[in-house]
Amino acid sequence: MARVRYGARTEAEITASRTAGSRLPDIWSTGVTAVWESDPDAVAAVLPPPLKPVARPLVRVTVSKVDLPGYPLGAGSFAVAAAHGDVEGWYPLVMPMTHERALIGGREVFGEPKKLGEVTVERDGLVVRGVLARHGIAFVEVRGAVSGTLPLPEPAQRTDFYFKFLPAVDGSGFDADPVLVHCLRDEKVRRLERVTGDVLLRESMYDPVADLPVRRLVEITFGEKTSAQRGRVAERVSAQALLPYIHQRYDDPRQILDGPPEGSA
Repeated sequence: MARVRYGARTEAEITASRTAGSRLPDIWSTGVTAVWESDPDAVAAVLPPPLKPVARPLVRVTVSKVDLPGYPLGAGSFAVAAAHGDVEGWYPLVMPMTHERALIGGREVFGEPKKLGEVTVERDGLVVRGVLARHGIAFVEVRGAVSGTLPLPEPAQRTDFYFKFLPAVDGSGFDADPVLVHCLRDEKVRRLERVTGDVLLRESMYDPVADLPVRRLVEITFGEKTSAQRGRVAERVSAQALLPYIHQRYDDPRQILDGPPEGSA
C-alpha cells in the first residue's frame, strides 16, 4: 500500500525532524526598531498579572524582513516593558507576520500573540521606513533618515513574556490553567545605524496601539541581527486573572467560538 501521508510518523522520522530543526544556521533579519516612553498608566493597564510595570514606561516596536531561504518573511512586534518578579523584559501585544508558517510555532508552542498582517521595511539611500498593517490599516509607521553608524553591541539576551492558553470548548474560560512563558532570545547584531525620525500610531479597532502614545522618543535604529530563542514555563497563572485580557489575542474574542460548519471550506 502506498504511504498514507496523514498516517503516523515513525519514531525515526520524528527524531530526524527534531534534529534538523536544532541545526538551523543563523538567520539574519534587517529592520527598524523604535523605543519611546509612553503614558505609565496606559502601559500598566495592558499588563496581565503577575506582570508588573518597570520604572520607565517604555514601548518597543520592531519591523523586520527575515532572510529565510526561499521563504522571505515580514515580522513585527509591538511590546511594552514589563517585569515578572525580578526578571525584566518585554510583553508583546501584537506580532504581525506575513506567513502562516511563522504563526504556528510561535502561537502554539510559546503563546506568542502572532497574527497575519502586512510588514514593510524599505530603504532608499538614507531614508528608511517600517510599517505594520492589518485590515488595510497601517497602525504603526516608523520613518526617518539614517544619521550615523552606531557601535555594535555585544551579544545579549532578551526576555519576552507570553501567556500560553487554550480557550475552553464551551466558551466558559480556559481548558486548563494558563502558563506564563519566559522566552529567552540570544541576539547578535552585525550592523547598526542611528535614525533621526518619528513614529506614527494610527487608530485601529483591531490593533489599538494608539492608546500607547509617544510621549518621548528614546531612539530609532536600523540594523541587521540574528537571534536564537528558547522558552520555559515560569509559572501557572490564575485563569480568572487572565480572562479580562484574552481579547488582546483576538480581533474579536467571539471568534474563538466561530467554528465553521462541518464540511465547509
